[in-house]
Amino acid sequence: MGIEATLPAYWFERLLEKLGHELWVGDAARIRAFEVRDQKYDPRDAGNILDLLRTRRFPRIWVPTMAERDLRQLLVHRMKQVRARTQVKNQLHYLAMSQGLCRKRKLWSAKGRQELESLALLPWAARRRKELLEELDRLDEQVRELDRAVEAAGGAREEVALLRTHPGVGMVVARALVLTVGPLERFPNSRKLVSYWGLNPREDSTGGRQRLGSISKQGNTMMRWLLVEAAQTAARFDPELRRVYQRLKSRRNSGVAKVAVARRLAIRLYWMLRTRHNYAQLVHMSGSPSSAVVPPPAGSRV
Repeated sequence: MGIEATLPAYWFERLLEKLGHELWVGDAARIRAFEVRDQKYDPRDAGNILDLLRTRRFPRIWVPTMAERDLRQLLVHRMKQVRARTQVKNQLHYLAMSQGLCRKRKLWSAKGRQELESLALLPWAARRRKELLEELDRLDEQVRELDRAVEAAGGAREEVALLRTHPGVGMVVARALVLTVGPLERFPNSRKLVSYWGLNPREDSTGGRQRLGSISKQGNTMMRWLLVEAAQTAARFDPELRRVYQRLKSRRNSGVAKVAVARRLAIRLYWMLRTRHNYAQLVHMSGSPSSAVVPPPAGSRV
């Protein structure tokens, strides 16, 4: 039985397995491309899928196991909690700055927190500060607990240990990357993986003129966010990535620079997995972002 890729329907998968059927999940965009009518009509769509299955043209995609999908839920939950913690910190920063206290990151040190708690605020502002600090403490503890869970889940994977040799890549990023990529054979070159994560630029080229826009933002949102976060740390420790970041930041802006470094980091991690080289064995990247960061196997394409 075939269906388009959609929201998780675990109950439906369990039902089909109980009934002895095998479920295939297809690329929704490619399935839709076989139907020229710009109309959404479920019976016609079902007939289109049936025809693709009968003629062996169904664009089946890889689906992770139930256990892998459950681990993804752990990583997604951690991402949501980290973002919630950032929102709480931003609100506390606003309260502090409204009273003339600007400490940036130092606000979260022991001295900074003491200064924040000692600010003379009006009753409702004081209550807001109290509840936000309680929420921050709760979220800090939850994130630490989730980090320990990720550490326990990914410690035994050889690929995770390999990726962690790269500066800026911790357990969370390495575990998420391995879970997202799946079998590396799905991606014959690094450009395919970059496109899969939506880090490639949009293109509107015609008449021999190339027009590139912002990144497509297709694919896994969590993986893009993690790569951008990891890229900022990697740029502080890796000389080549630091040069790329500083050059683009001066020419464009910090946002463009972060995404560009994240793209190069993704390419590096791809080749680390493909060649089983650790960070110490990497060679410096060349000027082209599509170039391999390690010598590719003979006859292969980057």
